[in-house]
This record gives sequence, C-alpha cells and structure tokens, in this order.
Amino acid sequence: MNRLATERSPYLLQHAGNPVDWYPWGDEAFDKARRENKPIFLSIGYSTCHWCHVMEHESFENETIAGVLNASFVAVKVDREERPDVDRVYMTFVQSTTGSGGWPMSVFLTPELKPFFGGTYFPPESRWGRPGFVDLLQEIARVWKDDRQRVDFAAAELLDRLRAVAGADGRDRAERALAPVESLDEAIEQFQMAFDRRHAGFGDAPKFPRPSELLFLLREYGRRGGEGRAPDAPRLMAAETLRAMALGGMRDHIGGGFHRYSVDAEWRVPHFEKMLYDQAQLVLASVEAAQATGDEFYAAVAEDTIHYVLRDLRDPGGAFYSAEDADSVPPGGGPKREGAFYVWTDEEIGALLGDDAEIARKRFGIEAGGNAPHDPHGEFTGQNLLYTAQSFEDIAARTGRTADEIVAVLGNVRQTLFDQRRRRQRPHLDDKIITSWNGMMIAALARASRTFSGPEAIRCREAAHRAALFIREHLWRDADRRLLRRYRDGEAAIDAYAEDYACLVWGLLELFQADGDPAWLEWARTLQRVQDDLFWDEQEGGWFSTTGRDPSVLLRLKEDYDGAEPSASSVSVLNAIALAHFTADDDARAKAERTLSRYGPRIGRAARAIPMMLTGLSAWYAGGSQIVVVGSRDREDTASLLDAIARIYRPFTAVISVDPQSGDRRQRVAAVVPGVASMQMIGGRATAYVCQDFACQAPVTSAADLEAQVRDQRR
Repeated sequence: MNRLATERSPYLLQHAGNPVDWYPWGDEAFDKARRENKPIFLSIGYSTCHWCHVMEHESFENETIAGVLNASFVAVKVDREERPDVDRVYMTFVQSTTGSGGWPMSVFLTPELKPFFGGTYFPPESRWGRPGFVDLLQEIARVWKDDRQRVDFAAAELLDRLRAVAGADGRDRAERALAPVESLDEAIEQFQMAFDRRHAGFGDAPKFPRPSELLFLLREYGRRGGEGRAPDAPRLMAAETLRAMALGGMRDHIGGGFHRYSVDAEWRVPHFEKMLYDQAQLVLASVEAAQATGDEFYAAVAEDTIHYVLRDLRDPGGAFYSAEDADSVPPGGGPKREGAFYVWTDEEIGALLGDDAEIARKRFGIEAGGNAPHDPHGEFTGQNLLYTAQSFEDIAARTGRTADEIVAVLGNVRQTLFDQRRRRQRPHLDDKIITSWNGMMIAALARASRTFSGPEAIRCREAAHRAALFIREHLWRDADRRLLRRYRDGEAAIDAYAEDYACLVWGLLELFQADGDPAWLEWARTLQRVQDDLFWDEQEGGWFSTTGRDPSVLLRLKEDYDGAEPSASSVSVLNAIALAHFTADDDARAKAERTLSRYGPRIGRAARAIPMMLTGLSAWYAGGSQIVVVGSRDREDTASLLDAIARIYRPFTAVISVDPQSGDRRQRVAAVVPGVASMQMIGGRATAYVCQDFACQAPVTSAADLEAQVRDQRR
C-alpha cells in the first residue's frame, strides 16, 4: 500500500494499492520534488469517473509504467471533489493549452507547481490519436533532463498568461453597468437558437443535464407573469427538455434518479454514474416545472428521484453521500463494466416477468438482440438500456387492455426488476459528504415540501431538516465561525470554499421558508457574513472561489461558468437578493447589483455560459415580493393558505411562516423581517399578507382571496 492508504477520500483510496508511489497533495510531495529535482506528475479525478478507472487499470496498475513514474517523477493524486481549488487551476491550464478538458486530468508541473504540459486520459500505448502514456512519460523525462531551461521558461510564461486570464476582467466603467431588462430577451433568443426541436435539450451529443439553464428559463417565464401573460417559449423549452430526459435512458426507470449525461442526442444512452448534485438540481427543476405547467408528470419525476436519494444516498445521520459509480460487476461475473448494474437481456426479462414481459418490452423498448444505439465499442451488445418507448395509452391500444391495467402491470414489473437488481453487485458508492452538494439537496427537498402535500411533503421537509442538522453538528465550527467541506468516516476536514457557503445558504433559505424556523435564517445570515469576509472581491464585485491563503494554489480564481454545478457567485447573487427580500438587507442587495454589473449590458449573449447568473438578473427585475402567513402549521386553515401559494408559480417571492403560538420564534423572525411584528391572525383564523417591498395588501383569511391577490400581484 502506498501513502494514499491513510487518506479519507474514496478516490485516493482506490489508488492506495497501485504500484505507483503516489503522494497526496501536500508539502511532503513538493519537498521531495524540490529535493530530488524531479517534475511532478499530477493526476486529478474522482471516485465515480469511468475513464479514471480505465486509466488506473491500464496504466497505474501496470508495473512497467509505475516504474517509469517512480523513477523520473513525483506522482501526486488529487480528488477534485475534495480539492476543487487545485482542480480549477490546472483545468484552466489544460483547457487553455489544449482547447478541452475533463477527467482524469494529467498535468506535469515543476517542483514550484507551475504547469508545463497537460491533458486528460492517455492510453498506455498510442491509439485513437492520443500518445501512449509510457512514451509520453519517457519523452517528458528526457526533455526535463536535457532541456530544463526551456521547460522552466515555458512554465513561467504559461503561468503568467494564466494569471492574466484569472486577474481583473478589464472592463471599463461603461461595460460594467447593470444590464437592462431587455438583456433577458436576448438570453432567451440564445437558448432558442441552440434548442434541439426534435429531441429537446440544447446542442448536439453528448447532452448534459444543466439544470441551471432550465431554472433560468422557468423563472424568466415566471417573472414575465406566467400563463397567458408571458411568451411560452422559455417554459416550453424547459418542460420538453425535462420530459425528454425523464423518458429517455438517462433516467433510471427501475430505481429512480438520473445518470450523469447522455452520450447521444436522443437521451437514449447514458453515462451511468449518478451524482448527488444532479439529483438535487433536477428535483428542483422538476418541482418548478410542475408548478409552471400544472402537469403532475414533473412532480412524479421529482418524487421518484427523491425516493432514490433518500433510499440509496442518505447517510444514517441524515446527510447525503456524493455519488454512485458507472461501473459494476456484470450479473454473470467478470471484470467491471459500465452500466452492468442497469442493463437487461431480453431473456432475463422473459424469465423474470412471464406473462407481463411483453408489456415491459413495449414500455421500455426491449429488443431480442439488445436496443443500444451508438455503441461503437460494443459495450452493450445484446443488452437493453431501459427507456420509455411507448405510453400507457399506446400499450393499452395495442394489447386491448385499459390504461389503468397497464399502469398496474408496470408497477409490478418495476418492483420485480428492482428486487432482482438488488441481488446484483451494486456500483461503488462514494460515501463522502460534501457541504455544497448537501446544500443543494436541502434546497431541493425544502422546495419540494412546499409544493407537495400530505405525507410526501412531511417526508421531504424532515429529510431537509435532518441534513441541515447534520451539517451544523459535524461541519460547522461555531466557536470560530468556520465551515468545512468534507465529512467521511467520522472526520470533517478541508476548509470550505465559496461554493460550500453559497449552496448551504441557499438550502437554509429554502428550509426557513419550508418550516418557518428562524434558526435557519439566522444561520444563513451568519454564513453569508463569513462568506463575504473570506471571498468577496471588494474591488470588482463577485466572490472568489478560494480565500487565497493556501500558497500551493497558484491562482485565486473567480468562477463564472454555470456548468454541472452553478458557480458560487451565481448562487450567491440569488442568496443576496433573497436576503434582501427577507430582511431588507441593503448591503446584500448592493453586492448582488455589483456582481451582476460585472457582466455589463451584453450579459444576454453569454446565456449558455452563465444561465444561473442570468437567473439572478431575472430575480433582480422581478422585484422584492413577500407572502407572510400567520398561523400554526398544524392547523387546517394554515395548510390551506400554504397550498394556495404552492399552486401559483412565483419563484422569486419570499414565503415567511409565523407561528403565533411560538412566542420565541415569532420574536426572532420579527427581529430581522420588517413588519412581521405587527402582523396578526384575523378573527382567530390563519391570515396571509401579500407584500411588495414590504408594503402589504389587506390581510386575507381564505385560500381563494389569497390566490386572487397573488395572481393580481403577478400580473
């Protein structure tokens, strides 16, 4: 076992038995490189990364390749999910020098940590237009020995260029003005041009679920007034994309949840890993689509995804694990293969389902010889990737049975396949707990609890509550106001980054709206102050990703791109606007405005790159609206008012619940939320106050009157 055996990261532990003499990122490795005058080979990945597994098996488990690495390099492993700061620096380098990036990421550094050559996956021998890894190692070792001066010069020049890219944005004052509301029209046009009208989604293969895009489209539709008062294109693009993902192979139709992305344009063939941040954001987008469209299909997708998360990704303490791998051992044994846990042969379906097999074949597109298109490497030969091939109604028409009968049969089919699949070896579970991803899941569960009703709403609210308590107990140091990023195996470690603060604040603000407990709002305000102290850029606005205090991280970057995860600054703008809505916080509002102004009047042209930041611009122009409900949550009349609010899509309205029976809670809410102290129940009944910038309409006690006021305000 090498030095990685003492680490907590599942990714590093996967490499602890390699013959490569791996070091974790740290002074021991850096000192060795300087002392022995060797270049550093830096390998960055994560535990559920398919091509990381491939490169490990082909190269890092190979004794010959390990010998070359050990003789000429200091080999360092980094888990990008634990150390996004290190990952961002060298990903910026790889993208700027090669034009693309990804994982595993392979970068060669000087002992001073300056990069001079990099790429992603390298096969052991030259193929697919990529140089062989062992040949590359030998050539870099030769150049390091024979032409060191050129290497050092190139590394210094490249780092200077990176620093220039990462420095001031260079915009003059006119370019840094807050964009007009018309910029949002320009952003919608960008999405319309990229929209795949045949298969939904944006662009061509591969297709990634970027919920930030969908949230922007839905919320911009909501800002414009909703049904009958807004152009339907934003809602249509978001809803059709969510439906295509939910019906395609990217969704796990047996166990729930979504896979990482689709390798094809039709959403048929997934890359099978499952990430917590995808589940969280897709739940949120689906819940909002259900509100915006009135279609229960999206609520059902959200509920199914939540069931997967609560069943398979929840720690016994209430927080959520990071991911499940794409690869697993096939049912018949043998080496791990991508998707083996999820695919089926036609023979298996027939043997398991008997008379119901034909209905399952029609529903899930199962074919005798396998149904996998776009499979050039033959990974799924003879296998079936389940997707929704026919509707209940179509199957009923073809079988002479009723749609209700088909629904019942498919319920039994799903349970049978789920039970059979549980006998297979599950994919590897990455059981580390990441603060930012948990924050997103808390936000999604809390929002879902406000939209669902009955036991499902209670389950979501309680799950969000437990996760927040876990983070507060295990990853927050109240004495020195310090948040940590990662918890695993009883250890909390790594100072949190801006994204951890931002996403946790997001979750807490949603949770406060879900259960009315002022403790969440108080903690969110504290976290926001700490985040501002550590990461706010007073000179140009926005939040840096890191504190800049770690000398091993060469660049202090400010993330702009809203990719698989939204950037810290984008989430923080929405948080700042929400805090201004809750508490009339002028400083929070000013920070939101300064950050939005960084992008200038042309922000709409960057819609595909910064959709979550544009969601913040949409929230800015939506204005500050609040709905305060005064009434005990266990009362039927209070529930009726909250249900009325849930029926109307008002994504930028702050909802505040005040329990008049809890004097302490009421006083704590009133201490920070303007006007709440004077709001009372009318005639002993739960009462709602609909406000705009804390100026309120006449209080109402009936759901119908509340709904009328909210709809009138939306107009």
